[in-house]
Amino acid sequence: MRSMSSKILSLAVLAAFLAAPLVALEAQQAPAGKPDPDKVNLNTAPLDELQKLPRIGPKVAQRIIDFRKQNGPFKRVEDLLKVKGVGEKLFSQLRNLVAV
Repeated sequence: MRSMSSKILSLAVLAAFLAAPLVALEAQQAPAGKPDPDKVNLNTAPLDELQKLPRIGPKVAQRIIDFRKQNGPFKRVEDLLKVKGVGEKLFSQLRNLVAV
């Protein structure tokens, strides 16, 4: 009897150990279709909302809007680097403030 409960306990600990990384990964990812409300959505934000981002003035904000009109919605946050006026330095400041 003791042997059986020891095996069950070992299996439960092993299952928890194997499942922990999956639970952590799922918690990190935002659910599909539910953008983070604390971030500016590059695909839907109007001009005035984009300008609230650091170092984004009216010209760069308009370029972001023009880019999404010409190319469709941003697929990844990194696509922001394709917008004229957004380089690596600016992107590193915006990365955690924007979403798609």
